[in-house]
This record gives sequence, structure tokens and C-alpha cells, in this order.
Amino acid sequence: MTQLTQLELDDLLDRYATLRDTLQGLEAERDELSKLLKDALAEGKTPTTALYRAELRPSRSLEYPVDRFREAFGDAATLEVATIDRKKADALVKAGDLDGEALSNLAVTKERSPSLVLVALT
Repeated sequence: MTQLTQLELDDLLDRYATLRDTLQGLEAERDELSKLLKDALAEGKTPTTALYRAELRPSRSLEYPVDRFREAFGDAATLEVATIDRKKADALVKAGDLDGEALSNLAVTKERSPSLVLVALT
């Protein structure tokens, strides 16, 4: 790894923070523009520029229904590939369908790669 001076590290952090803040602003603007354009397209409008024409296309994702997967491959394979959706489990707790304490006792925290977090000094 390259040895950086404190001044170089400070400059890198400043540039990183600037890029992060800029990207967050751009992503928020992109999301808002996307919503406005999708609404316009849904109303039958056709936004066009010299380079682009906007159109709505269906978005798809591949899923395997648990019951059909289990029928085809059995219980062991189904358990091997199954994951628990945390948001859905939490919703079941809120609805009173699951015991929140029992769910909390099942929870396991897994380490992931470290996140770079910027802490404001002011």
C-alpha cells in the first residue's frame, strides 16, 4: 500500500466526502426525474431529446415459488437455498403473527466488509 502523508489523507477524505455528497444529490434528482417521466409516459406522453426517447418497459425478476421448488427438489434442497426476509418477518411481528422476542433470540449478526462512514465534526 502506498504511504500517504496526513495532508494527502485529509485531501483524499475531503474529495471522497465531496463525491459522496454530489452523488447522493444526483441520485435523489435522478429518482425524482424518473418518477416524473414515468408518470408522463403512463399518461401517453412521449418525451424526446436529440439523443434519447423515453419509453416504459416491463421490469422482470426471476423467482422460484417455494411450493413448486419443494415439489421438484425436496425439503433438503429447499432449506439449503431458503432465506428469511427480515422486513417480512418484522411485519409479522407487528401484525402479532410472530413472537418478537423469539424472533430476536434467533437473530445472528454477521460481519460484512467495513463501511466508510463520515462523521461530521461540527
